[in-house]
Amino acid sequence: MEQNTQIIQIPNDGPSFDDTLRASGLGLLTRAPLSELQVNLGRLCNQACSHCHVDAGPKRKEIMSWKTMTRILAWFEKSHLPRVDLTGGAPELNPHFRRFLDGFTAHGARVTSRCNLTVLFEPDQEDLAGWYARRRIRLVCSLPCYSKKNVDEQRGDGVFNKSIEALRLLNRHGYGLEEGLVVDLVYNPGGAMLPPTQGPLEADYKTRLFDGFGIRFNRLLTLTNLPINRFAHYLRRTGQTQSYQQLLVDNFNSQNIPNLMCRHLLSVDWLGQVYDCDFNQMLALPLGDGGPRHLWDIDPQQINDAPIAVDRHCFGCTAGAGSSCSGALV
Repeated sequence: MEQNTQIIQIPNDGPSFDDTLRASGLGLLTRAPLSELQVNLGRLCNQACSHCHVDAGPKRKEIMSWKTMTRILAWFEKSHLPRVDLTGGAPELNPHFRRFLDGFTAHGARVTSRCNLTVLFEPDQEDLAGWYARRRIRLVCSLPCYSKKNVDEQRGDGVFNKSIEALRLLNRHGYGLEEGLVVDLVYNPGGAMLPPTQGPLEADYKTRLFDGFGIRFNRLLTLTNLPINRFAHYLRRTGQTQSYQQLLVDNFNSQNIPNLMCRHLLSVDWLGQVYDCDFNQMLALPLGDGGPRHLWDIDPQQINDAPIAVDRHCFGCTAGAGSSCSGALV
């Protein structure tokens, strides 16, 4: 089922990330105790966003099998980790998604699902919002702007209107309103720039979405576009590759290092192979310790203080206020 894909990233010139850490008086990047598992269920998606570092889309064939899922669930039960983060593509389009998620909740995990909102209107997903609400799953949903023009340019024609209807549907099921029904939104810039400060932008989002559409949500998470795959292709096409990489390097902020997501999570691909983070997964960059490639070969207690694989894309997570799957870091 694997589909060969050309990995596109920034040219490997300029200062290395390791050299920058050393120049800042820091040692090599190493792991803290593991607290979260992030699982990519495949690259199939009902959208093909221009910034997507996963290079996901409707024609992708990479889909995690139920056999792989059962091995992940068996490992997770023994790991006693508190949190799991399910992503894709659109994770819900994996035919085994719902029983996989239920497997994690049966083990007491706090589950986050990364939902692109429009998937709620795909065939056979009409009950998805209520299904999520009954399980009190935290949702992290992409909405890169409160402007129809900007969203549709980045994510496809008609996506903004569908996203607004999806958020209204989630509000009707209590998301953003009731305790324990959390829906966070994700912002990423539409071009080669760093995201604005998260707090004021969240306040702006809340005002615009409530005044314009009656929508409520919990938090806004700002993410920096990493120069990988589609966004790297955009940079190359528009002649901004070098200037954007220099922007990331110039805004390196050592205060972000303790909270980098790669320090406390493992990223698992659709084949069960493990990486230090989701971005390294997309670049096929193996674990920094050169250890086992599959999740079920790893003892979570044995990877504390292990080195983390880094490259120049890591400047994206450490620039400015920082960036992670949970938004800004400082």
